[in-house]
Amino acid sequence: MKIVCALLLILIGNEAAFTQTVSNYANLVNTRIGSKGKGHDINEGYLEAGYTFPGAMYPMGMVQFTPTFFAPNKGFVVNQLSGAGCDHMANFPVMPLAGALKISPNDMKDFKPEYKIKKAVAGFFEVNLAKEEINVALTVTPHTGMATFNFKDGEEKGTVVIGSGINGTKVNEAYAKITSENTIEGYADGGSFCGSATPYKIYFAAKFDQSPVQSGTWKDKVIAPDSKEVAGENSGVYLTFDLSKGKTIKYKFAVSYVSLANAKENLAKENTGWDFNSIKNSAQKAWNTYLSKIKVSGGSADEITQFYTNLYHAFGHPNISNDVNGQYMGADHKVHTVAADKNNYTSFSNWDTYRTQVQLISILAPKETSDIIQSTVDFAVQSGGSLPRWVMANTETGIMQGDPTSIVIANAFAFGAKNFDLTTALKVMRKGAEVPGAKSQTIETRPYLAQYLNKGYVNDASMTLEYTSADFAIGQFALQAFKNKAVYSTYLKRSTWWKNQFDPKTKWIRSKDSDGTWRGQNDGMREANYKSYYWMVPYNIKGLADIIGGNKMAEARLDDFFRKLNANYSNDWFAAGNEPDFQVPWAYNWVGVPYKTQALVKKIIKEQYSNKDNGLPGNDDLGAMGAFYVFANIGLFPVIPGVGGLSINSPSFSKISISLPSGKILSINGGSNQLDYIKQLKINGKIVNKTWLNWKDLAQGAKLQYVLSAKPNKTWGTVNTPPSYP
Repeated sequence: MKIVCALLLILIGNEAAFTQTVSNYANLVNTRIGSKGKGHDINEGYLEAGYTFPGAMYPMGMVQFTPTFFAPNKGFVVNQLSGAGCDHMANFPVMPLAGALKISPNDMKDFKPEYKIKKAVAGFFEVNLAKEEINVALTVTPHTGMATFNFKDGEEKGTVVIGSGINGTKVNEAYAKITSENTIEGYADGGSFCGSATPYKIYFAAKFDQSPVQSGTWKDKVIAPDSKEVAGENSGVYLTFDLSKGKTIKYKFAVSYVSLANAKENLAKENTGWDFNSIKNSAQKAWNTYLSKIKVSGGSADEITQFYTNLYHAFGHPNISNDVNGQYMGADHKVHTVAADKNNYTSFSNWDTYRTQVQLISILAPKETSDIIQSTVDFAVQSGGSLPRWVMANTETGIMQGDPTSIVIANAFAFGAKNFDLTTALKVMRKGAEVPGAKSQTIETRPYLAQYLNKGYVNDASMTLEYTSADFAIGQFALQAFKNKAVYSTYLKRSTWWKNQFDPKTKWIRSKDSDGTWRGQNDGMREANYKSYYWMVPYNIKGLADIIGGNKMAEARLDDFFRKLNANYSNDWFAAGNEPDFQVPWAYNWVGVPYKTQALVKKIIKEQYSNKDNGLPGNDDLGAMGAFYVFANIGLFPVIPGVGGLSINSPSFSKISISLPSGKILSINGGSNQLDYIKQLKINGKIVNKTWLNWKDLAQGAKLQYVLSAKPNKTWGTVNTPPSYP
């Protein structure tokens, strides 16, 4: 297939811009963005690490074939999450080595591959291991991966090491067997994630395109030549090949979370031969399907690369969990089968993704998103009847707080993903919100729910605010999906309970003990500060302004908050890399100064993001940050939980074309990477002077035409205030 990707530099006024003729959007992606940053310790700038990975993945596929941020020396792993902030997964690492194996790989921590990345685009990764002088290329299908290991001229032998008893944390159970000269199979467990056990089991089947001259196993520091099987932690297999007839070794594998038989079937049906380029082209074709849903032009080459890379991150997760035969491992640890025209999904970082990512994929891919929501509902039913918060494989980890999955469901419905069991969805949402002690597996959906229902708050203010947002979303879902005004009214009332932790003396939201005693101003604020969490009532920003004295007071509070844009958790300013802060720049639209939103969002985009390895201001968190960047650049941002509407800022590209599921186009023209302020907006030829658009008015296609200016228009968008509830 001939790939054409031409970028023509033209001059538009004072603005250097690119127009593009693109048939391969996958090559506009730079998967290195966010793959580096400062370390794991919060005191070392935890928010400054994107924790993305540069290797190959398929859109929402089961396999991620990549080096991992957390243990780069171990080689190329089969599963990894984009931007998850703790060591995790990273099963079955593989590493090619020059020559025969001389010492045990042990825990595979001592390899020094010295990666020199040659190409890192959607669906394809190529790197030179400088120390060993081996060129490695990786690509994927939904359930499999393929690699080529190209050794240097003059090398007589090459060895490939596969770690079965090694992952990103600690393996408790693992097994591998060389079943014939060039095939390996095995299984391992999942270890842990952010202190929570993830005891999933992953099965693995692999093949080489040639037979080795020698093979064996290792465990800890002991090599066992000619051994065919091995079990336990710090163990694996190795195969040594004769390179006299050719310097390239090909390797492919498949995984399954159900059984070894399924892993073998996945490999047999998805990865039948050894045509690496065919597999790569198929992966890139799949990425083009998703990436081409939004076409942009008129920005710089770096800006276009950043845009498509962030869109790529947004479509990396959740991940298919069923095999090619439809089987998946349920939350009840039983094998289930999904319908032939659907997929089951996992990898739910819902505390992060409810704010941006689920809205974006609902707009662009409602079929897949409906399956994702159905998978979430099924997980709840299988795990005890209540919703999980943060799911890895078939395990609820309980990471983070609040009831974010209720918001995910409501947001998906509000933005067009509606083909799931609505009745059961509302049932499991309400159980977690109404029944103290309701659990998903062993994790309570809403800890301290009894106190919340009795007193109208829990001690930690950030948890209360998460609960009130979830309550608002549940009410919206009941109203929109069922026109159930009784449930809506009940939950709307509960959503006002944020006021129970507003301290009239300090005029801030504060944590307080169950006896009503106020706690320290920054106590009980999860992964953020009290100034961030003040704005965590996105469904009633007017109420937040009114309670402190009106719009002028709110504007001053926002101005102070945005004096710094890259704060960490302990600073009292805006943190561009932190989810609770995501929607705050749009609060200016509610307090009468939308021109400040317009300038601020452009400033965040330009100063906090870049086309570099460390080009993200924080953890990508399974596409949450990627979706933030996409929405910010198209000039439309989802703010209110469970409400299908978008708050306006000035777009960054002169032409934006969004292909909608209806077959219609949402066109957004007149944006600029140089001009910040909205002078005029027309929608379908009619002048519009408001900063809030209902999604239903855009979902069937529309034409937005902007006129931007270098000077603020301080009256535009001030006539009609965006909605606040109640």
